[in-house]
Amino acid sequence: MAWAEMFNSDSVKVVSFDVEGTLVTPDFSYAVWFEAIPERYAEKNGTNLEQARKAVEEEYRRVGDQRLEWYDIRYWFEELGLGTPGPAMLKCENRVRYYPEVKEVLLSLGAKYQLVVASGSSRDFLHYLLKDIRPYFSGVYSSITDYKQLKTTEFYTRICQEMQVKPEQVVHVGDNWQFDFESPGEIGIRAFHLDRDRRTNNEGSLSNLLELKVCLED
Repeated sequence: MAWAEMFNSDSVKVVSFDVEGTLVTPDFSYAVWFEAIPERYAEKNGTNLEQARKAVEEEYRRVGDQRLEWYDIRYWFEELGLGTPGPAMLKCENRVRYYPEVKEVLLSLGAKYQLVVASGSSRDFLHYLLKDIRPYFSGVYSSITDYKQLKTTEFYTRICQEMQVKPEQVVHVGDNWQFDFESPGEIGIRAFHLDRDRRTNNEGSLSNLLELKVCLED
């Protein structure tokens, strides 16, 4: 693995993780966005589930994933007139799933590095997504809730400032090319793109977190 051979981990102090698609499977989020919300919408508006799902998904497309509102569960419940999101999210709690290697990797890397979460998910979601792995992390940062922005270079800069480390002392890994690779890379963070399904042909992308572990423990 050429990327591991070229990387020197001696200067690294902090390893930062994205959450959804990196540590946690999409199952919980899918259940909330595409099952619980349409069900609540159907109940409120007296439509069938299929009609509700189409209406809700059209609203998602209208906003798009480059706007903060896309990621804000409270915005959607208010916008669609559905009350508060708590009960719907609690109903989906049993859908939280971690990728098989996650706890092994966190336990191993946590013995050498400070581990943090740098996520574009709101804290409403992170409350559920991190429920069984929260103790591994010394800090959790939500770009949406804490900084009212997407995962931009400013977001990563502010995290480094709060942790009192230089960008080159941080490694970040995540599954979104723009938010987890390009943005942190622009300020000097050593970023790794996680491509679990091998959907891209980007040289150096990881297929799982065990490859990151090998790189950092080399």
